[in-house]
Amino acid sequence: MKERISLAVDELVAFANAKGGTVYLGVEDDGTVTGCTDYDTQKIMESIYDRTRPALFTDVEVIRYGEKDVLAIKVDQDGTTYATSDGRCLKRLGRNSKPYYPDEMSNKYTSVQSPDFSGQILSDSTVEDINVIEIYHLKEKLKMRDPQSSLPELEDMSFLRDLGLIKEDTGIDRLTVAGLLFVGKEASINRLLPQAEVIYLHYSESNMEEYDSRLNLKQPIISVIDRLTEKIQNTNKIVNVQVGLFRLEVEDFSEKVFQEALLNALSHRDYLNMGAVYVKHYPDRIVIENPGTFPEGITEKNIITHPSTPRNKLIAETLQRLKYVQRTGQGVDIIFREMVSSGKPYPQYHVYNEAVALTIFSAIDDENFVKFIASEQDKMQKMLPLSELMILRYLTDHKRIMLSEAQDLTQLPAAEARKSCNDLVKSGLIELSGKEYMLTAKVYEAIKSDVEYVQDTVIRYVKAKSLIGEYLKSAEFITNEKIRELCGFTRQQARTTLDKMQSEGILRLEGKGRAARYYKNKCV
Repeated sequence: MKERISLAVDELVAFANAKGGTVYLGVEDDGTVTGCTDYDTQKIMESIYDRTRPALFTDVEVIRYGEKDVLAIKVDQDGTTYATSDGRCLKRLGRNSKPYYPDEMSNKYTSVQSPDFSGQILSDSTVEDINVIEIYHLKEKLKMRDPQSSLPELEDMSFLRDLGLIKEDTGIDRLTVAGLLFVGKEASINRLLPQAEVIYLHYSESNMEEYDSRLNLKQPIISVIDRLTEKIQNTNKIVNVQVGLFRLEVEDFSEKVFQEALLNALSHRDYLNMGAVYVKHYPDRIVIENPGTFPEGITEKNIITHPSTPRNKLIAETLQRLKYVQRTGQGVDIIFREMVSSGKPYPQYHVYNEAVALTIFSAIDDENFVKFIASEQDKMQKMLPLSELMILRYLTDHKRIMLSEAQDLTQLPAAEARKSCNDLVKSGLIELSGKEYMLTAKVYEAIKSDVEYVQDTVIRYVKAKSLIGEYLKSAEFITNEKIRELCGFTRQQARTTLDKMQSEGILRLEGKGRAARYYKNKCV
């Protein structure tokens, strides 16, 4: 048992210096359960405590397996750096424990406020782990994406050094984690960071439960992006939407959306988590499952507008400098904009204990909406902001929206949500109906029908008439101002309502201007 505890101490220290973990005593490397006998869990905890600096606290659980006992010793990560009592400091990397060197510790301490795993030096790497063909590909792609960039003109090592993909460590050039993930050889990725894997699964219409093809990729980020984009594009179908004199092609899965979503997953995933990124390709949707939870402060309810908090800063910055993304950050607004303007359902995020899943759909919900947005943006010669697109899309489905609902929908503060609504009013796309916003007649005609617009305005009038009738049961008369307060109308909407009720013989007017009073006709 003493020998087992000595081995366990090394592994527990390595786990504590990474993300925490569990060591099982009584299970061999090949999975055979041999069990433990003559043990004392209290003495095991005290022995580990005495052999670590600072003293490491652990939990020991006895798991009964058949007729044998397996001891599960768990340790949590708390931000402290631990070592064995004889001065050995280790950290967990993939399936193995590695020495934790002082220079890496100093990097950790200087980045406490903004930790960046992707910027850490891989102490076991050398320039032999670099795939020079990947460097060539990066340079060629950058030339196409940004002809003005001077980066491709640099010598290879200078190019990598400028991007932060290699750093000097005790006089030797070594790869950073980001460097391995951009220019590392496949064998090197497998050796140094085996969890950096993307697994693609394809499902057919005839069987949505079991995949019919699988692709395991332990390759540099850009190679993964290119290969999977090609897989998606090869099966993409296109819907032609006629907008005036030109045709708009809407793909099942937009290349921009798919690439942004996958780049998001690869740059924000938790590389200390041993899980792979999964890309599940169904006929009607793509699901991208990403190891690790959202970065701190981000939820499904603020992901569109939350300030950028990249988990792997160097990866995000490298993608930006290579012009694969417009800026560092989530890029979620780009995904939403593309999906909404294409008339497709909103992207859906699902958060699990140790993973986040993003679902993007292929079907077009509303072709008329696509035509209208394309036509309006062409007339205005500008792109509508995402918040305005979301409000218009909501109104095509729900007919009315209150300011509080617009705020929740767009994930904006109240003042900004109000501005978005007001800008749409100024553009003649929506109008205020009481305390709610609705589409204008022109938009109804384009997206729905003038009949529906009439129906909605009739409903608005019926509601106002009912409120006015209730008010006049206890009041002698009513004014334009009181109707605006009661129904949330503008002055003109109140005027229109009063005129209609007079024409129907429900109200009679006495006085003019500020002295105007409306009384209920006795015959009504």
